[in-house]
Amino acid sequence: MSGLFTSTETDTYAQAFSSARDTPEVFWSKAAENISWFEHWSQTLDTSNPISPKWFVGAKLNICYNAVDRHIENGLGDQTAIIYDSPVTGTKHFITYNEVKEKVSRLAGVLVKHGVQKGDLVVIYMPMIPQAMFTMLACARIGAPHSLIFGGFASKELSVRIDHAKPKIVVTASYGIEPGRRVRYIPLVEKALELSAHKPHKVLIYNRNKMEKESMQSGLSLDWENEMAAARPHDCVPVPADHPLYVLYTSGTTGAPKGIVRDTAGYAVMLNWTMSGVYGLRPGEVWWAASDLGWVVGHSYICYAPLLHGNTTVLYEGKPVGTPDAGAFFRVLSEHGVTAMFTAPTAIRAIRQQDPQASVGRRYPITRMRTMFLAGERCDVETLNWAKKSFGVPVLDHWWQTESGSAITATCIGLGNSLTPPAGQAGKPVPGYNVTVIDDDMQEVKPKTLGNIVVRLPLPPGAALSLWQNHELFKELYFTRFPGFYDTMDAGFVDEEGFLYIMSRSDDVINVAGHRLSAGALEESVLQHADVVDCAVVGLEDSLKGHVPLALCVLKKDLKQDPEVVVEEMVRLVRESIGPVAAFRKVLLVGGLPKTRSGKIPRSALSNLVNKKPYKITPTIEDPDVFKCIEEAVREKL
Repeated sequence: MSGLFTSTETDTYAQAFSSARDTPEVFWSKAAENISWFEHWSQTLDTSNPISPKWFVGAKLNICYNAVDRHIENGLGDQTAIIYDSPVTGTKHFITYNEVKEKVSRLAGVLVKHGVQKGDLVVIYMPMIPQAMFTMLACARIGAPHSLIFGGFASKELSVRIDHAKPKIVVTASYGIEPGRRVRYIPLVEKALELSAHKPHKVLIYNRNKMEKESMQSGLSLDWENEMAAARPHDCVPVPADHPLYVLYTSGTTGAPKGIVRDTAGYAVMLNWTMSGVYGLRPGEVWWAASDLGWVVGHSYICYAPLLHGNTTVLYEGKPVGTPDAGAFFRVLSEHGVTAMFTAPTAIRAIRQQDPQASVGRRYPITRMRTMFLAGERCDVETLNWAKKSFGVPVLDHWWQTESGSAITATCIGLGNSLTPPAGQAGKPVPGYNVTVIDDDMQEVKPKTLGNIVVRLPLPPGAALSLWQNHELFKELYFTRFPGFYDTMDAGFVDEEGFLYIMSRSDDVINVAGHRLSAGALEESVLQHADVVDCAVVGLEDSLKGHVPLALCVLKKDLKQDPEVVVEEMVRLVRESIGPVAAFRKVLLVGGLPKTRSGKIPRSALSNLVNKKPYKITPTIEDPDVFKCIEEAVREKL
């Protein structure tokens, strides 16, 4: 760990980091005092199995009680808990903690009435509406793990998850709303159930306002409104500390589904701590995670963390552009007095492409915002600087994974970290994450040397403890290659100051004539060009060098110069910043890049595509048609 911590840090961060590393029981016991418990723990940490450490052994709690009921008991019932802002339906609702409790406790009663008991799993297949959050919290209220699946997922993908999760009940909605179209959910659910061997007991359907009502075959479907009207409110059920809160299937599932299992106590303690420790928020302030509830960001930072901490959370049903324009994010920040937000670099790039001067966004004064956080993929320096200038606040990249549930590295505002870290970094290790960079022989590498990013065991509270129904695969995937460490499967380096730079997934490193080159570093160089708004670099097979880098680039809309000149300038930029060793000469101009809903570029699929091999389009890709356009470009130019 020596390479990732220096004495130049503020005392607060230094003390927190070393305390969480050296005496984790003391550090996390203190953090746990800010959570309400039905029964106290007998042991803070049991590492008899370092791969799956047990936090707060013997304790009992309820995360819904902590996120809702206790705030009401503390006199905050009339504070707004959720701001639902839906430009796609022209709807805005301000929902208080009192109203959340009323809805959630009734919905918990509905689930119990129809046979859901503590430990039974509930699949949630809904759009970005408050009822999806109510269902998450209602499940947590009665100790029923939930598995929230992206609304609009294809029937086959939904059926695979239903068969694997084996839910007692499926909760869904009548429609999802995309710009310019509706997505009918009920036919998708019906088809999924036809394909599934497992049959849920019931399907609860929320019919969206001012739209046609939907139902399924009699005896299976339940109407949300009717059920809620007759429901008896249900109290919070105490659950053990390690009780599974949810199962979250990760994107790009191949073979057996990979469902991350999250515990209750460790997750609650870590999330609550991060709202102040990492993001620097005070209870009552407005927070916005511009993500989807179906991603880990949505679980952690739209639903659970802000409500645990007593904040107001924004639930946004819209896009960064097109709902109605590139000023959408600026409007939400201005109108709702958002203090801090969290989004993906891909959203910022989309805004920049549509509105390069942020002239649309400047119509909305942003007066209360203090910081913007980015994650989901590496943020290039050009995008970072554009965001700082356009939003007028510090923009801080940080890094985490579905498996971690919260940030692994970050600028910890609440611990006094500098708000002006060097561009390109993803912060320093969050207390609890003992991060280092090693080579394939498990030797720590020198600063600024590309290597494997790993975390020394045990992992802190809130990190995944297993995979649903498959603990052996959990051990094999994350803990076999580097014994004693969690393998993040990301590649990067640390600088002399201890900042971590995430360059690519480990399998995205391109080997050019024996030289290991990071796809992220190449993309960073290309994106220095003012006319390039998005870029993905993959390895193109080459008979002489093994691979050479190929950049797929999206140019800005109002391009003034010849695209061929732009390509020549890109090549020169890479040569200047990385050197001739990169052998970078090939650029393919495309209209867009495929992205998952969290903003990740599926580089392995793109690599197969450009090398004319079979590739898989994962169900989390927002616009699968982009692949066809790239295929045409490959046929014409490569």
